[in-house]
Amino acid sequence: MDENHWLTRTELLIGREKTDKLARSHVLVAGLGGVGGYAAEAICRTGVGEMTIVDNDVVSTSNRNRQLLALKSTEGKNKADLMAERLLDINPRLQLHILKVYLKDEKIPEILNSKFDYVVDAIDTLSPKIFFIKHCFESGLPLVSSMGSGGRLDPSQIKVSDVSESYGCQFAQVVRKKLHGWGIRSGFKVVFSPEPVMRDSVVLTDNSPNKKSTVGTISYMPAIFGLTAASVVIRDLIDG
Repeated sequence: MDENHWLTRTELLIGREKTDKLARSHVLVAGLGGVGGYAAEAICRTGVGEMTIVDNDVVSTSNRNRQLLALKSTEGKNKADLMAERLLDINPRLQLHILKVYLKDEKIPEILNSKFDYVVDAIDTLSPKIFFIKHCFESGLPLVSSMGSGGRLDPSQIKVSDVSESYGCQFAQVVRKKLHGWGIRSGFKVVFSPEPVMRDSVVLTDNSPNKKSTVGTISYMPAIFGLTAASVVIRDLIDG
């Protein structure tokens, strides 16, 4: 049996030529939490032939309400290792590069020092996210970036647009403002929701060096953000 028989349904939908194009593509997914885990798996399931995944976080108890990799049995385990195991179980022929590094500013140019056909930004910490977007933009890498999925309940309000056309999302507003300081006003896609963040869903954090607040989340919203980002990647790759 053809080793790519598992892609029969995909090929039936988009055709052999586009399926082959995906097999020749290399996609980077940065961040494997609530958004990035679902994005990475969906991209793998389309038959993308080469992927790079980046994360050095471990599964925590509080991840279980929304993250693909988070189970009672996986608590304390590295997310990149867990994701790699899933992706290679889906497609054993996948060329997979695993970068177990924290997404800090000084590491980002090194991470992006490869040729990627598309990049997914699922980073949820502001400073490295901004720096990551800046370097993707300056490197001319096609990018889709996830904005804030927390504090929201209605998936019907999720939208995709150029960053310059995003609205109603405070996180996106901060991202735009920071990027304006570098002269970046447009040129990459974002997944966002203008749904107002629910009252009392945000609490300030005192003990985290990376986040000033924690936002309440529901199981399906980060997943739909991630799957939407994956759809942007796949549609742009096959139509480009």
